[in-house]
Amino acid sequence: MVTLEKLRVDMEKQLAVDKDIHAVVVCADTVDDCLEDASVQLNTKISNLEYEVIEKGYAGIAGLMKKPWKIRVYENPSIIRQKKAKEAAESLANAENAQESVTTDENGMFFVHRFGVHVFAKVVLPVGSGSPVSADDLINEARRPDNMSLDEELLRKLAAEGTNGEYVEVGSYNHVAAGDAVLAVDISKDEMQATITVSPPSTGGADISAEKIVNALTTQGVTAGVEEDKISAFVDTPVYNIPYEVAAAILPVHGTDAYIEYKFETDKTKLKLKETANGQVDFKELNLIQNVVAGQPLAVKMLPQRGKGGKTIMGRYLEAKNGKDIPIPLGQNVRLDSDGRTIVAEKNGNVMLVGDKITVEEVYEVPGVNIKSGNITYMGTVVCRGNVEDGFSIKADGNVEIYGSVGNCRIEAGGDIVISQGVMGRDEGEIISSKSVWARFLQNVNVTAEEYIVVNDNIMNSNVTAMKKILLKGKRASIIGGHLFATEEITAKTVGSSGGGIETILEVGFDPKAKKRLQELQELQSNIVKELEEIDLNISTLENQKKVRRSLPKEKEENLESLRNQRVDLIESSDKMTAEINEINAYLRDLKAVGCVNVSGTVYPGAKILVRDEVDEVRNEAKAVTFYYDNGFVKRGKYDPSQAAADEIGGPSGYTAN
Repeated sequence: MVTLEKLRVDMEKQLAVDKDIHAVVVCADTVDDCLEDASVQLNTKISNLEYEVIEKGYAGIAGLMKKPWKIRVYENPSIIRQKKAKEAAESLANAENAQESVTTDENGMFFVHRFGVHVFAKVVLPVGSGSPVSADDLINEARRPDNMSLDEELLRKLAAEGTNGEYVEVGSYNHVAAGDAVLAVDISKDEMQATITVSPPSTGGADISAEKIVNALTTQGVTAGVEEDKISAFVDTPVYNIPYEVAAAILPVHGTDAYIEYKFETDKTKLKLKETANGQVDFKELNLIQNVVAGQPLAVKMLPQRGKGGKTIMGRYLEAKNGKDIPIPLGQNVRLDSDGRTIVAEKNGNVMLVGDKITVEEVYEVPGVNIKSGNITYMGTVVCRGNVEDGFSIKADGNVEIYGSVGNCRIEAGGDIVISQGVMGRDEGEIISSKSVWARFLQNVNVTAEEYIVVNDNIMNSNVTAMKKILLKGKRASIIGGHLFATEEITAKTVGSSGGGIETILEVGFDPKAKKRLQELQELQSNIVKELEEIDLNISTLENQKKVRRSLPKEKEENLESLRNQRVDLIESSDKMTAEINEINAYLRDLKAVGCVNVSGTVYPGAKILVRDEVDEVRNEAKAVTFYYDNGFVKRGKYDPSQAAADEIGGPSGYTAN
């Protein structure tokens, strides 16, 4: 049931809402122009506005009979409530912060003026440790012979409590209107500024009040840009006979142009050398490459912003320029993300600007790898047209193609490695490929490939591991010294040396990684057994001492407990290793690849051929022979050219060399 009391409560609530709504009436050629003008006056977004049409506009015909739109615009009440709540929260936060922060000491101030027929006083309280206003000074300032009344008790109270920034009536005086201060308003021709010039009051005359200044501006047609703080400052401390600004136009804010925010360094001169842990510069790490991966954001286009129109003090609209748009600089191997603004990489590689376009280069080409290029780490293919000098490295996610020679270096690739002139590793160099390795020769180097290793000349004193085949197919095609592993096959023309004295070991028919892991586990387990023997001896000694003495000192008791715990941990580790060793042995026994070694020329004495852990130590020269596994033994058969299928491999995957 609707009652009068409920209606009264609802009307009070509606009245509170209506009080906060400020409406403006605007005229313009279109509704959009009207709303843009109103957004400036109400200092809010166009999306927050609501409006009522007072007079509908008409575009006219050929510019004739044109009629502007006239609408009443106000801010959405819900937006106003949100603003008030936010302002209240910010005010509370600011108050709390103000209490916590160290305040600046400021002395109290007072002002006494005569407006109309009354005497007014304004008191500003001190801040921090500032001096308060003296009540006697305030009263003496307010006393004047022409006073008709003066409330000195009120003045004392105001001196102590302040007036909260307002002028408070404290008395009256014998007002002589002819002596009032004279105010003149001057408006600039471009309507951008309004100033006042005030002549001082004579005896018995009144000062200029803020209300009088505002009324004078309104009378002159000033509707925007009134600077209340400046008016208040003038009233407190008047400046006579000098033009004083009290209103200024609301200047338009021009929109910002669109621009690209890069997420990589576009200025190569700003790429910094890498420093070592002790602060020294590592000249091998030049950081010339900015690697990116597919899907990585490279840049974002920041959209142009619309300008915000201004207003002259007379209410005339000042147009603002909107920001200019720009095209998105898409180069090769990049694309736009779903938001239409973010540029992302389509492929792994080096990101750079090529003719102002963002490009990801899949292939990084250098004349040589040396002090000029530094070490290379690249998320794509690396092509080196010259040599890779000692001490430098290449790490690539794709292929590595080297047209020169390789010294004591580390070359690592997620694809194939192709070396035109071979490798001289000086016993420390490393070549690691997730696919295959092609080279002219390999000398004193460690090479690992997940698939094939193909050499045109020779392999000397190197440790070479291939998960599939090692194939030497040149005129010399010799293996001299070193240790070679291959799961399926090793093919060469010559194995070992005629003079002897150089150990040459070839192993096939097993998984090299599994075999290596098996050896590591066996070594670790052997060390654990030795450690357990030593711990058991120490435990036995301490337990015997405890039996004889019936107790041990605290330190020895703690040591005994620690040894027992170590023993338990070592036994657990040994059991885990035993289980892994058994798994690897079972895997190697079940391995389908039997493996073979094909030698079209000569196998010299001293060479060792291992097929599935069975050994054939060559004591006499063997020619045109194939070593294979049969019933637990390594057997020799006649060399069969069809077994040496070097050509079945084809070329390197993704090989780019011309």
